[in-house]
Amino acid sequence: MRIRPMAVTVALTAAGLLAAPGTALADESHETAVSRIAAEPGASADPVEVSRDGAHIRTEASESKAAKTLEVDYQVQETGYWCGPAATRIALSARMAPPSQADLAAQLGTTENGTDDIRQVTDVLNANLGGSDYESKYMPDDPPSQEQKDVLWQDIVGDIDGGLPLVTNIVAPPGNQPPGYPSDQTIYHYFTVIGYDDANKSVLIADPASFSGNQIYWLSFDQLASLIPPKGYAA
Repeated sequence: MRIRPMAVTVALTAAGLLAAPGTALADESHETAVSRIAAEPGASADPVEVSRDGAHIRTEASESKAAKTLEVDYQVQETGYWCGPAATRIALSARMAPPSQADLAAQLGTTENGTDDIRQVTDVLNANLGGSDYESKYMPDDPPSQEQKDVLWQDIVGDIDGGLPLVTNIVAPPGNQPPGYPSDQTIYHYFTVIGYDDANKSVLIADPASFSGNQIYWLSFDQLASLIPPKGYAA
């Protein structure tokens, strides 16, 4: 991820794994533990189980009448600018044993300035999966139009139902940020959508930044749609 405090752009090393309610934690122990991520009010989704064995974190798949979440292998991004490789790795893990973040950073052309465009993520997802399931979608209007939001929701439901997480490129300014983000900085970031709940229009996020220990969490669809412009997503 990249952050912009005031007018200066700097790179931020991924936050440490700090205890916070409803988050999965990683440490160097080798005891398997399970935590549960409760759904938001009005949801139909069951609590999502997150298993931890040392530094290995994995979400369990779940499905109800109006909700579905995917099984993925989660990792915190290994550098302050590898959010693109880490989010791509999380998405690939739903379908395969994914490459390392370092390998994906090389494939993506990621530099200390980050991963430039969602097209790079789309190409790498398709190359590793050996197909053309993913397309690059852009949301240039801020705020997005209702048509763009409708397409985004259709992409989320269709891809998650098909076993494909989405990778989204977001811009999170002060006043409109996911949980735990530095409130005085604009965050340029990639994270992965790994589930949805149609009952309350929310999405399950696997966030490689781990700001304040927030790694797997539910976010309202409306907030997700407001974070993507003027960037895009791979779906």
